[in-house]
Amino acid sequence: MSSSDVKLAESEAILKRLGDKKTLILLDERGRRYDSISFAKKLEYWQVNARDGIVFLIGGAYGFDESLYARAQDKVSLSDMTFSHQLIRLIFLEQLYRAHTILRGEKYHNP
Repeated sequence: MSSSDVKLAESEAILKRLGDKKTLILLDERGRRYDSISFAKKLEYWQVNARDGIVFLIGGAYGFDESLYARAQDKVSLSDMTFSHQLIRLIFLEQLYRAHTILRGEKYHNP
């Protein structure tokens, strides 16, 4: 199976489960980079405007198929570096936690 075939198969499976109402945000090297405060504001925007929840998606080993880029509402880059899926989950989870503490005015984040 070629990398294009793998991306297409992954994309088809994801799109089937995703439906058309959820807000899809790709964690992708081609995405926009945010500092913690601007990410918190963007997260708040997505939360307010999402019709049926938000899905943050980490790309497979070969990245995303074009059909996922077409379906996504936005793309976020966490770094120019490449991380393992296990590590990026942890990094992104911490950023989500940080964003929520910023939005609640808690003292976890030091500007």
